[in-house]
Amino acid sequence: MTSSEQPTPDARPSMNPAGEAPAGQSVPLADLVEARLAEADLGEPVKALLAEALGGTETQGTSPMGRIYLDSVSVEGFRGIGPRTWLNLSPRPGVTLVVGRNGSGKSSIAEAVETAFTGTNMRWLGQDATRTSNWRNLHQSSKTEVEVKLAIEGDTGRSTLTRTWTGNDVGDCTGTFRRPGHGTVPLDQVDWKQALTDYRPFLSYVDLGRMISGKPAQMYDSIATILGLGHISAAYNRLGQQEKSLGDAVKASKNEVPELKDALYALQDDDRAVQALIAIETKGRPDFETLEGLVAGLPATDVGLLAELRAEADVQGPDLEQVGAAVDRLREALAGVEDVRLTGAEDALQRANLLEKALAHNNRHPDEGSCPVCGTAQVLDVAWAAGASAQIAMLRQEAKTAEDARSELRAAARAAQNLVQTPQRIPAALADPWNAWLACRTVSDPGELAQRVHDTALTLADACAAVKDNAVRELEKRDERWRQLVTRLASWTQKARAAAEGEPRLGHIKKARAWVKALSAELREKRMEGFTGHSQRIWEKLRQESDIDLQSVSLQGSEKATVRKLVMDVTVDGEEASALSVMSQGEQHSLALSLFLPRAATADSPFGFIVIDDPVQSMDPAKVNGLAQVLHELGEHRQVIVFTHDTRLQRAFTTQELTVTVFEVERGKSSKVHVKPVTDPVRQAIGDARALASTKNLPEAARTHVLPSLCRIALENAFVEAAWVQHHRSGGSEHDLHAAVADADKLMKMAALAFFGDIGRTDDVYRELRTRCGPRSVDLLKQCQSGAHAAGARIADPHRFVDEINDLAQKVRRAEVTK
Repeated sequence: MTSSEQPTPDARPSMNPAGEAPAGQSVPLADLVEARLAEADLGEPVKALLAEALGGTETQGTSPMGRIYLDSVSVEGFRGIGPRTWLNLSPRPGVTLVVGRNGSGKSSIAEAVETAFTGTNMRWLGQDATRTSNWRNLHQSSKTEVEVKLAIEGDTGRSTLTRTWTGNDVGDCTGTFRRPGHGTVPLDQVDWKQALTDYRPFLSYVDLGRMISGKPAQMYDSIATILGLGHISAAYNRLGQQEKSLGDAVKASKNEVPELKDALYALQDDDRAVQALIAIETKGRPDFETLEGLVAGLPATDVGLLAELRAEADVQGPDLEQVGAAVDRLREALAGVEDVRLTGAEDALQRANLLEKALAHNNRHPDEGSCPVCGTAQVLDVAWAAGASAQIAMLRQEAKTAEDARSELRAAARAAQNLVQTPQRIPAALADPWNAWLACRTVSDPGELAQRVHDTALTLADACAAVKDNAVRELEKRDERWRQLVTRLASWTQKARAAAEGEPRLGHIKKARAWVKALSAELREKRMEGFTGHSQRIWEKLRQESDIDLQSVSLQGSEKATVRKLVMDVTVDGEEASALSVMSQGEQHSLALSLFLPRAATADSPFGFIVIDDPVQSMDPAKVNGLAQVLHELGEHRQVIVFTHDTRLQRAFTTQELTVTVFEVERGKSSKVHVKPVTDPVRQAIGDARALASTKNLPEAARTHVLPSLCRIALENAFVEAAWVQHHRSGGSEHDLHAAVADADKLMKMAALAFFGDIGRTDDVYRELRTRCGPRSVDLLKQCQSGAHAAGARIADPHRFVDEINDLAQKVRRAEVTK
């Protein structure tokens, strides 16, 4: 099949009117919980808490995503595949066998799909590094890439998952996911990461062994997860955390009351303590209004002498170390200026300043003929100005030392003044020394500033230390029992009010938690029954001639239990026995399939596909026939892709007349792998029609009846695929589509279902067919219909007729036609 011929998948399974899912499937957990919550005899506050707790466990991803099917796989440079090869699939429920000899590359394709999704391969776990190092193809080492096209329920276009390797280690890879309308994101941002663990859709021969040889707790967890226990447990734990938080608050406030009352009794001579005692002991619940009024009076006690004492105790005077450093710098700067004052640098500075003023005057009065200082005529000419400018530049160079000294003096003065800061509050006892300190900011003379800063800082620091010591002693003398107690009372009042207001919610939470616990037990039992039933049905088909009967599959323990295990009860000729101890290798693999397939096919899984590699090993012929039946039934609701070198499985499908699509993988030189279709319902019907048309001396009845009937089969299959496309894009359910296909007992109804999603619109089929496929298409359809009547169809050229039917079938099944 070419990629343009691919149909599209079904919608997710829905419940039938009886409230049950289609055969072999379970109702999604979210639907069950929603239904039970709606029916529950609980108050609205409790239901709101439950909705919040249950909704909080939902995972978030790039966007809401429907069920996922595989449309195609292309592999390049990975494992046994060199140049790029393609496997084009039908992204809808059904069974596809990918067959080929050992070493043909089929398992490389299966492993490529798994690695594309997960970044690794379960077959490599626990293997020696030398076994996992040959993941890159020897004949195509320049590029390694796997690209998987996906059909997602509700999407009109195909999504693309790409895994590319850049390094020598199998982990040196990056994955991206591009979805129409959602852009491209790194693969780890897509919301199926947890689902790949919970509902793992990949199973290899090695995985079969691990399924039944894993540790008891691991086997327990692999089954418990799909029962939805994690989702329910998360809600239960979320409510438990809320219950504990509120319960702890209530308990803490009650436990604090005795000590708080004892402290209040110790201050019975204080009327405020008496009022607080009465308020706390109010019947029913404390008088929080009175208590909050007492607490609100707390600031009033902090505005008088006590506040002043606290301000004095907290006062911070000048940092004498910083003051000393600033004064030293200022005095050194003064000395530096003094040193250069009588030097040539100072003289150069003065002369430069004088010449600059003369030059500026000359520039303002260019027509003045004499010197404004000495009165000499004709001396301030152009030549003088040029000479003066040159002399200024030279003098400025000489005066740089004086300039630097003055600049440092200014900086040192600013630094000293910047030490003088105004505090938010100046205690009254420190007003004078602090004002003297603040006045330093107005001193402009550097020498005076240095002395004032030094002196006032010492005075203020001494005063601050004395006031601080005095305030601390005064505070120690004062009785602060009430103040301390009212602070404690304020804290308790706040906690007690919150606890009292939370008590109704606490009651609601306890009811909600009890409901979740009961629901969890009920759903666990029912979903486990469904899982066990599904496993038993699969085992019954796989066991065939085995005398071992699978009685039950159960979980012992709980998710948090140290000891937990999956228990499989079997009987041998009616006698109880341990499953793994009495089963052969083939029977153990059959048992593993009985556990894996229900897990991968659960309705909660977002994956509409299951990839199974080499499941037939160690199976006797009878079990292979049973496996074909199991896969066929599973294919009614899942896209099942099985890779196998064992021809018995394909033969089992053929001999039991079970529908299957088969691809053959062939390996050429330099790892060139080619995948070709072996069976395709449309292609097969067309092939049969071509063979009939090529028959010499074709009987008239074969021309008029058998040939159009074969072509009719090709069109029917094309319309079925087109119906999947139309139904998939409309977001309809798989159950509804199965029912519609079953009702479409005539070719025209099937065409109406493909074009309109409604088998009742048969009157519109010819018009729609003519619009989409041309006027000749209506005549071809009528000829196929006539083949079923007594007169048959008149076909002048059988070969041309088959070619035209083939073209029409390809147009019908092509996705872009069914818009």
